[in-house]
Amino acid sequence: MTRVSDKVTIQVRYFAGARAAAGIQEEHIALPAGATVADAAKAVAERHGDKLSGVLTACSFLLDGIAVRSHAARLSDGTQLDVLPPFAGG
Repeated sequence: MTRVSDKVTIQVRYFAGARAAAGIQEEHIALPAGATVADAAKAVAERHGDKLSGVLTACSFLLDGIAVRSHAARLSDGTQLDVLPPFAGG
């Protein structure tokens, strides 16, 4: 009998201002099965405090290298979530 896990573990990578706000480059976090991008954002905001929380409101996300269109996108075990603040440039 195959047991279905009640958790997913994802890798979160922070870039630019998100990295500065989090104080780390990347981390692994465990979330309940069925968790979404929004759940992951909430979890890392709670873990790293107001500085990251403020940055997250302007961030976009990549899920395994693909732009996230909906924060309701579900996460799978082993997924890589990139946190990308707006970039200036020209």
